[in-house]
Amino acid sequence: MSTLITDPFSFQFIPADDPPTRLHQSNSGAGRAVGWRRWSGSAARRRLRGALRELAEDKHLLADIGLTREQALEEAAKPFWR
Repeated sequence: MSTLITDPFSFQFIPADDPPTRLHQSNSGAGRAVGWRRWSGSAARRRLRGALRELAEDKHLLADIGLTREQALEEAAKPFWR
């Protein structure tokens, strides 16, 4: 069911400095979102470096992405947090 609002001036205007409007819940999810992005980024780097380690055995595939075997193994050896 929807309501058609024909008179927008019939609503009561509440200014932003009114105390009841400042009683909203704080954003408690921001810290979790940052933590999730860090964790998912670390997990993605770990997966990609593992795939690069497997790829290092095939010189043709490495040539496709423009890396040498040494470069691929060097990148794959980095810890996931870097």
